[in-house]
Amino acid sequence: MDDLPVGLADIEDAAARLAPVAVRTPLVRSPRLDAALGATVLVKAEPLQRTGSFKFRGAYNAVVRAGGRPVVAYSSGNHAQGVAAAARLAGVPATIVMPRDAPAIKIAGTRADGAEVVLYDRTRESREAIGEAVAERAGAALIKPYDATATVAGQGTCGLEMVEQSREHGLVPDLAVMCCGGGGLAAGCAVALAAAHPGIALYTAEPAGFDDTKRSLAAGERLGVEPGATSVCDALLAPMPGAFTFEINRRLVAGGLAVSDAEVAHAMRVAFEEFKLVVEPGGAVALAAVLAGKVDVRGRTVLVVLSGGNVDLADFHRLTAAAPALAPAA
Repeated sequence: MDDLPVGLADIEDAAARLAPVAVRTPLVRSPRLDAALGATVLVKAEPLQRTGSFKFRGAYNAVVRAGGRPVVAYSSGNHAQGVAAAARLAGVPATIVMPRDAPAIKIAGTRADGAEVVLYDRTRESREAIGEAVAERAGAALIKPYDATATVAGQGTCGLEMVEQSREHGLVPDLAVMCCGGGGLAAGCAVALAAAHPGIALYTAEPAGFDDTKRSLAAGERLGVEPGATSVCDALLAPMPGAFTFEINRRLVAGGLAVSDAEVAHAMRVAFEEFKLVVEPGGAVALAAVLAGKVDVRGRTVLVVLSGGNVDLADFHRLTAAAPALAPAA
């Protein structure tokens, strides 16, 4: 793994930078979930991270490494809030390009941390082009949501913590499932987990219709999202895996999993009832994949990342109220 674009040393460096400001989120278990699945399931609770998602990790690492420059980012919401909070902590101005249809809670959270928000139409405009233009005009650093060394290294601290916390539980993980949009969380966690557990099976999880990483891993090359796809998982609508992140994931990840919106809603309800966690749709896809049997976990120790909890209350109620509860063990 020495020739990967992000190494364990990069993640350990990011962990030291993040230690004073980030939350070491818990790795939790549910006896009922373990019994229902016939597995030992360790769930990483990133909705409890600062700003409500893992994105703060990569954002803070990248903002601090920008060396005091103003920052610009583009995001559907979680990276936006992460960069806004990181910029406030670092004392630098932040401008965030966000889609008009992003959840109101994410737009409000970004503004609450002092960032200027530039809204765009995701069906007609390019957030990358807008962000690059704003950064050039302001002489600012562009903080990419996944396709950059500092961002991926920061996200990898989530994996580093899972390694440490698994040991504290006295358990050795056989398998890990990670939510995936552009691939930054998966790539960073894959580096940390594979370094500690060379035989671990790593999987990405995505919404059906936006399973570009799954298809790309199978094809051995980056493939884009098929036109016309829709999903409730607003945080995971990247049109194609990142070039940077895919270089890591294609070498370390065993394969991709895809789940329906109904399976996501079921996972959101299970997370709420079993762990007392509010999880947004995109944050629940890894748990959804495990619950739906997309990968065989029986008799194994499994790491599952719940990646974020920024969901509007009305949407959370609508999705979870209609979803089934956890089925009892057979």
